[in-house]
Amino acid sequence: MSDLYWLTDDQMARLSPYFPRSYGKPRVDDRQVLSGIIFVNRNGLRWQDAFKEYWPHKTLYNQ
Repeated sequence: MSDLYWLTDDQMARLSPYFPRSYGKPRVDDRQVLSGIIFVNRNGLRWQDAFKEYWPHKTLYNQ
């Protein structure tokens, strides 16, 4: 799917200091979640319209 938006490695490196640490329960993939949030906001979509590759829409909304 070429319509998907993914953050680059450089962008993730700049943002990684701001992610909370994981204690116990493993975190979801931050790249997928942030890319999904940016995709929804850039295109003016509802959370339910996000592609499944970005995780379920409820995860994007909660993050």
